[in-house]
Amino acid sequence: MDTPLQRTPLYEAHVKAGARMVPFGGWEMPVQYAGIIEEHRAVRNAVGLFDVSHMGEFELTGPHALDALQRLTTNDVAALAVGQVQYSLLCYPRGTIVDDLTVYRLADDRFMLTVNAANIDTDWAHVNQYTGQGQGARWKNVSADTGLIAVQGPRAEALVCRLAAEDVAKIGYYRFARGVVAGIDALISRTGYTGEDGFELYAPAAATARLWAALLEAGRDDGAQPIGLGARDTLRLEMKYALYGNDIDDTTNALEAGLGWVVKPAKGEFIGREALEKVRREGVRRRLVGVEMVDKAVARHGYPVLKDGRRVGVVTSGSYGPSVDRYIAMAYVETALAAVGTALAVEVRGQAKAARVVRTPFHPPRVKKG
Repeated sequence: MDTPLQRTPLYEAHVKAGARMVPFGGWEMPVQYAGIIEEHRAVRNAVGLFDVSHMGEFELTGPHALDALQRLTTNDVAALAVGQVQYSLLCYPRGTIVDDLTVYRLADDRFMLTVNAANIDTDWAHVNQYTGQGQGARWKNVSADTGLIAVQGPRAEALVCRLAAEDVAKIGYYRFARGVVAGIDALISRTGYTGEDGFELYAPAAATARLWAALLEAGRDDGAQPIGLGARDTLRLEMKYALYGNDIDDTTNALEAGLGWVVKPAKGEFIGREALEKVRREGVRRRLVGVEMVDKAVARHGYPVLKDGRRVGVVTSGSYGPSVDRYIAMAYVETALAAVGTALAVEVRGQAKAARVVRTPFHPPRVKKG
């Protein structure tokens, strides 16, 4: 029997707004409202609201919480000050990726991990398997109690500022603060998945619908729109942000995926370290690159990449990029063919369509640094 799809606290709001709902990672989620291109442009030019309440949140507390995370994740958690966020990976001992995630340092001995919706159960089993149970490091899965709204775009800061009791403009990139937004207690994080400035607002699940309605109402004059998964995908693709299940998974490693910058072997032992160090020594056999279609065609997940008729790789994500007005993709290709400018082809419905490796991100990021 099929497991029924889960719904976020905003399900009713999506249906009422006329969203087209689709299954995604075990959840019933809005893929689009007005249309993918229109929603994409709303985020690049004004401000868009995303329901990301399907994501998972785990809290870890105790005097050994830092040690546990240092062993579990690839990045150096000790480098995090309280109030900072870090992008990182969970790996298997063989060096492949369990999930990509963000780590929040809530206090010296308290952390929060935000993980991908489809991986909540896998990640929960993984972190518990590798963390000794006891008072030194206690896990709590708070996913069901937590709503999450992303507010993204050049007008995001002004919108959240109007509703927040604190001066959110002071929050730096990949930093967060606790505060009150539209009368609702929230963790206000200057992070996102679009390449635009903005915030991710963590709130109690029961209050998420009120927060969503308040943001839409206060942002009406700014052109605020609800944004579906379709535009979320094209926005992150233009930035070459990896999507778990497409570009990275349990068959890929951080180094070939271009995520070596979050692997810190100098910090000491962590799960997958030995396997990744071996890959680093021997060199990667393939690389995840940005590809631009020369011929007008959409390169989709799973399409073969060719060089002189020989299969040399595979497309992991691809679409039309509304902000760059080009058909773009990400693909794993043999390392020797990964240089910018390399001419390739993508097999689209039996036909070889011309393509080339290009610099990424495809679109320049406009996140607020500092």
